[in-house]
Amino acid sequence: MQQFSDGSASSTRRYLIACVKIVVSLVLLALLFSRVDVARLWAAARQASSVWLLGALALYGLMVCASTWRWGVLLAAQNVRLPFRALTSSFLVATFFNNFLPSNIGGDVVRVTDTAGPAGSKTLAATIVLLDRGLGLLGLVLVAALGATAGSRLSNGGPIPPAVLWVGFAVAAALAAPAIFKPDFYAWILSPLRLIHPEWVDVRLARLTTVLTRFAAAPGALAGCFAGALVVQAVLVGFYLAIAHSLRIPIGFTELAVIVPISFIVQMLPLSMNGFGVREATFGFYFTRIGLPLESAILVSFLGAALVMLFSLSGAVAYVSRGRRLAQLDAVGV
Repeated sequence: MQQFSDGSASSTRRYLIACVKIVVSLVLLALLFSRVDVARLWAAARQASSVWLLGALALYGLMVCASTWRWGVLLAAQNVRLPFRALTSSFLVATFFNNFLPSNIGGDVVRVTDTAGPAGSKTLAATIVLLDRGLGLLGLVLVAALGATAGSRLSNGGPIPPAVLWVGFAVAAALAAPAIFKPDFYAWILSPLRLIHPEWVDVRLARLTTVLTRFAAAPGALAGCFAGALVVQAVLVGFYLAIAHSLRIPIGFTELAVIVPISFIVQMLPLSMNGFGVREATFGFYFTRIGLPLESAILVSFLGAALVMLFSLSGAVAYVSRGRRLAQLDAVGV
């Protein structure tokens, strides 16, 4: 009875959190749309260049390939070698889950589940995904700092000065450094968890230390993954730049190199439903600071989200195809 009560309370809490996120997104979007001419917004969207939008989709596909390669590099450093096609399929499914489920965690679960078997350990698979995420976040901050320093219209008097972004990058790099120079550091930090379940925690901390020790012995893999993260972020900036060009919005790469990474960082905060409202507010805040109308910010943000969701449908196809292959194997007794 107690277990049923705990499960019911947990479900209620999840629903309440989801409702709060939906309300936050709706309130932010309502406030933004109340300040623009929706008819003019729709008319501008209909005039977007299809050539530039197709270019944006191609860039997003390139980003997926670079992200998949980066993930594969980390797996290979742990002697887990999977075909690029299989990893791409898994990444596409994860992208679909990220965009059509109320949390990005769903996509990470897919990636961990798909690689736990070949890796021989869920802890190993999860650590690789978390490290991939961490290096990606480090790349986000570095690209934003470089963009803010590169003489863009946001380099002077922007909402976040370049110095703050550089300090943020330095702090993030310092937190990541023990993964290379002292692999047992994180196990020591997490050791208080032993009070909960000593045997279970000890096994997983030992696995974590082993994984980080292997990465410390292969710094080239971490460097390659970080370089891949920078490529991914640069391509994503190019993705939004192509969308801006499709709408003939006068904004440059260096401005978007600040706006796009910071919008992704803001979206990581569990405040809204898949970033809706928060993302548009961030774009609007920055666009207006450089003299562009709020309508431009909303158009770029919404068109970007629409194209990402459109591309993510390929993950649904990959997911259905995977299910059919498994069904066929079961039918022939494999």
